[in-house]
Amino acid sequence: MTQPKSLDGSANPRAFFGAELRRLRTAAELTQERLGALVYLSGDTIAKVEKTVRAPTEELAQRLDAALGTDGHFQRLFALAEESSRHPQFFALYAELERTARRIEEFASYLVPGLLQTEVYAREVFRAFWPYLRDEELEEKVKARIDRAGLLDSDIEYWAVLDEMILREPGLPPAVMREQLERIASLMRARRIVVQVLSRTAGIHALREGALTVLTLDDSTQVAYTEGPHSGQLLDSQETVRSCRLSYDLVRAAALPPTASLELIESALEEYGT
Repeated sequence: MTQPKSLDGSANPRAFFGAELRRLRTAAELTQERLGALVYLSGDTIAKVEKTVRAPTEELAQRLDAALGTDGHFQRLFALAEESSRHPQFFALYAELERTARRIEEFASYLVPGLLQTEVYAREVFRAFWPYLRDEELEEKVKARIDRAGLLDSDIEYWAVLDEMILREPGLPPAVMREQLERIASLMRARRIVVQVLSRTAGIHALREGALTVLTLDDSTQVAYTEGPHSGQLLDSQETVRSCRLSYDLVRAAALPPTASLELIESALEEYGT
């Protein structure tokens, strides 16, 4: 059985923000609902910030300092969190949640998911998205992405559905694609991940408009993440997450079984030569 993971307040600045909020709220003998009323938010929102399911804002930091009399403490923590992230602001909170999830389920329609990317493939993606990056900045982004892949060495459960077009990307050198597909295939053979391929013959499906990730956290809470060009959105409304969950399950049901998917990936590998 997968062992639960806890969100360590010392692990990163946003987690520390949440831990400090919980500590100082408790010291002030305020419930989440009472503090929420003081800062014009719901108690549920306070709970989500404490658990690092929702990112704090500068305005919230200011209101917390005023309500708790903390003399700019939360504003300094917020600034630290914003400055220290290795990822784009829209992705930073997701990346933190990803590290504490016990299950990750992804659908990708255009690119190999970040956790599965090779270093060379990731570099090609970043060059396409940010052509003006200096070499050192590019390498920092590549390293941050490859470091994320270390999650697959843990006890996390990872399941991905990939659109078949990802396997047949004509815009990358054959050697890059071969290395990338071999990585996916080797992880599948080692039973570290489960991957299904959505065939080009599947037609219109529930996630035709783009990528989706569903995270299952320690307490069985689920959050969803969607991403577009230079933007992303973490969805924590349970009604919305349920809709995302249904869409993902429908696409997974339409995809090839894992064994047939591995065969298709290995067939695509042969097309890229040796």
